[in-house]
Amino acid sequence: MTREIIYTPAAPRPSPAYSQAVKAAGLVFVAGTGPYDPKTNAVIVGTVQEQTRLCLGYIETILQAAGSSRDQIVSATVILAEETDFAGMNEEWLKWFPSNPPARQAAKLPVKIPGLRVSIAVIAAV
Repeated sequence: MTREIIYTPAAPRPSPAYSQAVKAAGLVFVAGTGPYDPKTNAVIVGTVQEQTRLCLGYIETILQAAGSSRDQIVSATVILAEETDFAGMNEEWLKWFPSNPPARQAAKLPVKIPGLRVSIAVIAAV
């Protein structure tokens, strides 16, 4: 099996420990993507709705770089800093996936990152 590392400067830079995304076996695996400024790598502080919108926008950009799209997402993992933000995240999520949404799971972030409220990872078909 071949795999291709996907990177676009239009989305936040990953740490040296992982890739933005990896394309393999007809799928694109997008790493957890947070609301970071791609130029400064600082968290863009805002509501959970604003941060969810940023995360999904970056994911869409990464998927386009891999030859995929939002409509091809089959699974998503949402990590929240606080469970009280679940409803707000869902409010924005439904704007991006008004019908036929991907499978999804959610969890609570195990560490505190100042200002970060949400991180999203997805798997999409190519």
